[in-house]
Amino acid sequence: MTAQRQERNRIRLGIAWIGLLALGVTAAVPSPGVQAATTERVVADRNTGLAIDGFDPVAYFTDHQPRQGQSQFEASASGAVWRFCNEDNRKFFLARPDIYGPQFGGYDPVAVARSVPLPGNALVWLIVGQRLYLFDRDENRRVFAADPERYLHAARERWPALLATLAE
Repeated sequence: MTAQRQERNRIRLGIAWIGLLALGVTAAVPSPGVQAATTERVVADRNTGLAIDGFDPVAYFTDHQPRQGQSQFEASASGAVWRFCNEDNRKFFLARPDIYGPQFGGYDPVAVARSVPLPGNALVWLIVGQRLYLFDRDENRRVFAADPERYLHAARERWPALLATLAE
């Protein structure tokens, strides 16, 4: 092997090492979505501060479906901005956010049961025991619906420790 060829191989090896190192650093840095999922006690959009993507939490109970709230009917609670369809829904929520707000701060209860703070999706929801639960995906909603007590027991047990890891 010539000296030039040996030098080219060393350069290629060096470039490969730099690429692997960069890949390792990139993999170690959490994506923005992961940071949002693990730094809030209530799931809220980092840019707008809106909880549950601006959907009215009371509408899940009164209209039996998610409805987008309006900016003229807003309230701040639990470090997030909540939107409502009308003034009555806003009043109901402010009187009892523990009932109308999504449980576990809007985190998926199946994931919470596994000690993972995975944000729920406002369009994948279920009301069980007069409480609102949001899920990351439909599969989690299905397994939860099949045995809610199992997941609620595990989620309630793990929530305090998980909550302590989330920022205020």
